[in-house]
Amino acid sequence: MVEIQDTLVSLDIFKECFCCDLSKCHGICCVEGDAGAPVTIEEVGELEDALDVVWNDLSKEAQQMIDAEGVVYPDRDGDLVTSIINGKDCVFTCYDNLKVEGTKGKGPRCCFCAIDRAYREGKTKFQKPISCALYPIRLSKVGGMTAVNYHKWDVCKPAVELGRKLQLPIYKFLKEPLIRRFGQEWWDECDLVAGELKKAGYLD
Repeated sequence: MVEIQDTLVSLDIFKECFCCDLSKCHGICCVEGDAGAPVTIEEVGELEDALDVVWNDLSKEAQQMIDAEGVVYPDRDGDLVTSIINGKDCVFTCYDNLKVEGTKGKGPRCCFCAIDRAYREGKTKFQKPISCALYPIRLSKVGGMTAVNYHKWDVCKPAVELGRKLQLPIYKFLKEPLIRRFGQEWWDECDLVAGELKKAGYLD
């Protein structure tokens, strides 16, 4: 671990490579697992505000779940997570064919985040929960500091393979959400640390 401002950063985010490959994983991270995505209290309001924009993109089951239970629920640890359907699908998932650049045909059917898609289309100012944007990084509290760790998951094997092919370390792949969470100054320091670790032979 290395200390950057008030965070403890795992060496894995410098050493390991990652780049989402929807053409192979089909967005399975949004429909696998035993709980929804972690959210903050502030994000609950953002999710509720975005409902009007994305409502018609959600499945009937998701709409019924939200009407009955809301957009979040407490998991077994008491932390807030997005509501899920049938014990797996996040209520904000939607399905569409992946657009493959340079081809005229339809790509594979993939799972997308309805809120993230609305954000990219300029329909909402809220992108998606920071925990989703930061994946495969997971944050946790260690005393008064925030631990920044790499969460390994078998379903993300295609992302690991593509990341290695592109030689794209996790911290660079997640530059935008890391800046969103910790700020530009933090990321710049993170990049400097990576350079020093490489010089010292820790990243070979």
